[in-house]
Amino acid sequence: MDNLILSDLQNNVLTITINRFDKKNALNTTMYQQLCQLFQQAQTNDDIHCVLIKGNEQCFCAGNDLDDFIKHAYDDELAAFAFVQALANFTKPIVAAVAGPAVGIGTTMLLHCDYVLTTPNAKFKLPFTQLGLCPEAASSVLLPLRVGHNRAFELLVLGTLFSGQQAAQYGIANYCCEPEELLSLAEKHAQTIAALPADATQTSRALIKKATAQQVNDALEAEKVEFSRLVKTQTCQDILASFFN
Repeated sequence: MDNLILSDLQNNVLTITINRFDKKNALNTTMYQQLCQLFQQAQTNDDIHCVLIKGNEQCFCAGNDLDDFIKHAYDDELAAFAFVQALANFTKPIVAAVAGPAVGIGTTMLLHCDYVLTTPNAKFKLPFTQLGLCPEAASSVLLPLRVGHNRAFELLVLGTLFSGQQAAQYGIANYCCEPEELLSLAEKHAQTIAALPADATQTSRALIKKATAQQVNDALEAEKVEFSRLVKTQTCQDILASFFN
C-alpha cells in the first residue's frame, strides 16, 4: 500500500504520480488523503509554481476503488469530496497528462486543470448514473460550460465513452499527442508555465476562473448532498455489490 502516490519537486514544478498501476490507478481513501496533503502543501509553498499530475503513458486513473468506496459509503464525509474541494480552491496552475482509462474522478478532476494533454489510447467515461450516483467535482456545472447541455447530458447521464481526440475536440483537453510523447510534453508544458512570473500567472488564472467560482462552489455543495444521499440508496448499494458477485 506504500508509494501509491509519488511526488517530486524540480524547477518549481511539483509532479504528482498516481502509482497504483495494478489497479489501473483506482483511488482509495488513503490515496485521496495523500493527494489532499500534496495540494495543500503546494498551495503554501512559494517554490511551487505549477503542479503536474499524471499516471504513465498507458494509464491515468480508473476512478474510485469500488471495494474501498463501498467500505466508506456511510462515512460522514467521503475523502473524494475533500480532494475535489482542494482542487477547486487551488490557486496555482495544474497540468495533467492523461492516457488509457480516465473514469469518473479521472475525468472530472481534469475540469479543474489548466492544461491537459491526452492520447489516442485514452478512454474517458463518466458512469455516474449507471452506478446509481450523480455527477461530482462540480462537473454538473463545468462540463456543460465546456460542451453544452446536450453533450453534457450524453456524457454525464448516458455515460458515453469518449476518446482522447474527442476530449480535445470538446475542450476537456488542450492537445492529443502520441503516448510515447505524453510525459515529456506534459513536463515541458509544466516547466514553461512554472518559468513564467508566478504572481502574474496566478493572478491571470484567478481572473479567468472568477466568473464561475461561485457556481463551482455551489455545485460542489449541491452535488455532495445528492451524491451522499444516492450512495446510501439500495439501488446504488446493489449495483456496487454486483461488481463483486
